[in-house]
Amino acid sequence: MADQLRVLLVGNGGREHAIAWKLLQSPRIEHIYVCPGNGGTATISAKVTNVTTVQDTDFPALVAFAKEKNVNFLIPGPEAPLVAGIVDHFAQHAPHIKAFGPSQAAATMEGSKTFSKDFMKRHRIPTAAYENFSSFDAATQYLDSISHNVVIKASGLAAGKGVIIPQTKQEAHDALKDIMLSKEFGSAGDEVVIEEFLTGDELSILTFSDGHTIKSLPPAQDHKRIFDNDQGPNTGGMGTYAPTRIAPPELLEKIDDEVLQPTIDGMRTEGFTFKGVLFTGLMMTPNGAKVLEYNVRFGDPETQSLLCLMEGDLAEVMVACAEGRLSEVDVKVGSRSAATVVVAAGGYPGSYAKGTPMQLDAVPEDTVLFHAGTSMADGQLRTAGGRVIASTATAPTLEEAVAKAYKGVECIHFEGMQYRKDIAGRALKK
Repeated sequence: MADQLRVLLVGNGGREHAIAWKLLQSPRIEHIYVCPGNGGTATISAKVTNVTTVQDTDFPALVAFAKEKNVNFLIPGPEAPLVAGIVDHFAQHAPHIKAFGPSQAAATMEGSKTFSKDFMKRHRIPTAAYENFSSFDAATQYLDSISHNVVIKASGLAAGKGVIIPQTKQEAHDALKDIMLSKEFGSAGDEVVIEEFLTGDELSILTFSDGHTIKSLPPAQDHKRIFDNDQGPNTGGMGTYAPTRIAPPELLEKIDDEVLQPTIDGMRTEGFTFKGVLFTGLMMTPNGAKVLEYNVRFGDPETQSLLCLMEGDLAEVMVACAEGRLSEVDVKVGSRSAATVVVAAGGYPGSYAKGTPMQLDAVPEDTVLFHAGTSMADGQLRTAGGRVIASTATAPTLEEAVAKAYKGVECIHFEGMQYRKDIAGRALKK
């Protein structure tokens, strides 16, 4: 592969801003085209260009654009293009462009929760007991037959919001109606998974793989609910910190041996080799670590915290994954801690205003503002989404990183902004 990389990065979230920010530290980056990008990628560097003339769902147009700009590396950020087969499309129509990301078949691990649960069963990967249903009547009968607490998941892609944790049997029945009959998540709810509710602390592990070798970043913890103390509805994620304090090195080794390596090996032996970054959501139960879900791309906002901790060259690691030689490169992470606080629009995750003018002040040292739902037009930054922007900070200790991240939040100004005040609170209490 040519030494200099001309990258097409697909997406417009905080994750994509963080990926662009980290890639710019590599001497191999000549230019990054972000489709469609956001207000952060619009202003980050002369080496980064937002592409708004092409739809990120129009794969033939993306290929044509990539050829016109002599792009030689593709990085799809979000799950939707991966599940829709963007990597396969480029492999077929522009085989000279390498890709960091899984094939459509491998992306089914995120695209279908019923598929991934059955995969775990086949490969004896520890997970919650479960049943899959495509019939509403069968699902309600099953619900009536069990006494344990459950989690109900829409099988398809639901932007991170298709997981319901009912507190009562009635709420569980209502959730089934909402998903399967009222189609709250559209066709994502044609099938549902009903699984046992696991108790414990959650953590997420992001693992680079070339289909054989695995190299993970430190474990992170997300905060899904909109309000402090894990109250209110689920969101795409309101903040993260890393590394977590609930996974000592020997436990991480066990997760490598019992979960991560068997997952990558199982995908390869079943004929869909995984190249890219695998996000594994785990619950630390009294009976050991159990898999909650797989995502086939960088988590958001885990990525913001983790890429700030990663030392060394992200571009080198991504290319090595694409070329099947991850064993030859190091994934280096220092001993610091990171925290990310997401600032959302008022009303999110319900309806919210867009187009609100924003003002950003200069942030303190070791603090970065990663844009998500922002846009830049005529020199004015405005809100353009629910999760608007995040403040990420690194420091020698978690306490300092959290304090610094909140100092960064003080540099963000727009009407109606809301954020959680307790990111990493559970870890700091312990």
